[in-house]
Amino acid sequence: MNFQVTVLKVLVSYPDGFATMEDLKRDMAILATSGREWTDRTKRLAARVPGLDIFSQALIERISGGWKITDKGRAVLDLMEQRPVDPLPVSISPPPAPVTPGKSTVLIRAGRSRSELARRRRLRVPRRRTQIRAS
Repeated sequence: MNFQVTVLKVLVSYPDGFATMEDLKRDMAILATSGREWTDRTKRLAARVPGLDIFSQALIERISGGWKITDKGRAVLDLMEQRPVDPLPVSISPPPAPVTPGKSTVLIRAGRSRSELARRRRLRVPRRRTQIRAS
């Protein structure tokens, strides 16, 4: 399927949507050797249109030594390239609970133990004292 997406992308890049077989082969060879990024991109695009078949779906035409993208092919490519719209609304988390004066709240991050947090607090205290003395 990556081959078919690449064919559509190459053909749409030509002004009239027509490329000779030599041009098509050359451009596809460049893209195929351009790295993982192109392969990943074509996989993502192909996943948006399962069952893509550029020949049986008449997305391209074979014309005298080359291929030409059809209007239907351009429409399918546009559909593939549209940014997906998130149908779910963004959930808003409730506001944090107010902090009562006089009570200290300690948030423990995942993956950090209490002893590591205590060590960090001990290291911070001397720095604060020196900053206070210097002023």
